[in-house]
Amino acid sequence: MITRRSPRNRIAVTCWRPLNRTQPFNRIKEEIPNLAQIYLIGFYEEREFALYVSSISNELRIPVRYLREDKPRGSAGGLYSFRDYIMEDTPAHIVLLNCDVCSSFPLPDMLEAHKKYGGMGTLLVNKVSAESANQFGELVADPETNELLHYTEKPETFVSDLINCGVYIFTPKILLAIEDVLKQKKDRANLRRVSSFEALQSATKAIPADYVRLDQDILSPLAGKKELYTYQTLDFWEQIKTPGMSLRCSGLYLSQFRHTSPHLLASGDGKKGATIVGDVYIHPSAKVHLTAKIGPNVSISANARIGAGARLISCIILDDVEIMGEGDHNAKLGITILGEAVDVEDEVVVTNSIVLPNKTLNASVQDEIIL
Repeated sequence: MITRRSPRNRIAVTCWRPLNRTQPFNRIKEEIPNLAQIYLIGFYEEREFALYVSSISNELRIPVRYLREDKPRGSAGGLYSFRDYIMEDTPAHIVLLNCDVCSSFPLPDMLEAHKKYGGMGTLLVNKVSAESANQFGELVADPETNELLHYTEKPETFVSDLINCGVYIFTPKILLAIEDVLKQKKDRANLRRVSSFEALQSATKAIPADYVRLDQDILSPLAGKKELYTYQTLDFWEQIKTPGMSLRCSGLYLSQFRHTSPHLLASGDGKKGATIVGDVYIHPSAKVHLTAKIGPNVSISANARIGAGARLISCIILDDVEIMGEGDHNAKLGITILGEAVDVEDEVVVTNSIVLPNKTLNASVQDEIIL
């Protein structure tokens, strides 16, 4: 039992929907002791996340809450605006995950390193090719102490092949650092004396005083001041820049399950259950016909219904999808993402496509995004 005096770790996560419902939250819960709360932060209407938040909260048996920003405040400003929620149980650490990151999330080792460093924050970092480094925040770290010495966001000239992965562990001091930046911005705004023409120009160009970016406004100024440190991951890491990247990331998670959580992967030889090929996840509430053939790299979410003879390869099937079928391998899906409550009728082939929620497919499609 965790008492209120026990040091707690709080999760604050920007708004996203994991590929396998509670992944990576299951892994986070298993590997971070005394986890107190999970927050999702974003711009979407709360009603759009109500069922999802309730579902994962019940599955994880831990409080999960969606917090909606009233206006753009920046990656750090948004965190600060919800400081009262985040500090509700006086957490010892705040773990912050960007919404577009796919990773093995080596948080236990990262947390241990963070405590050893004794700084305010620790960044997960990774090495990439010099050609792609400028797509990310590049940084320089001390090779012995791992202290962050220099940080620049998407530089025009090459700085380093070491990049920011968008995964952080902070002490609550991060909120004070953001508060200091907000005060500095407010003071500068109050001291600015310009003509009416200059004021009109600055009003259209200036960043709002309550808008604070984690990278430019916090990481860059604090680099080299023994406040920030790095932890390099040697495992997989990807940034999800396109919908199609979700398939690759789903495959990475499924491959990880084979080593960390093999009980989550489906199996079957077509005798007592569907034929399973390679790494496949099937939610316990999903119904898959005995004659279906599933895999490799398939994730099937809650309440999905996969009919007789269906053949699925490299797919993400979200909640309440129905794929019909009555014969041998009638409905066929490959390299495809189906949104919630999509129906795929018998003898339909869907290849290399993304289908948004609440659609019925009665004809084959290839290389399409169906809105």
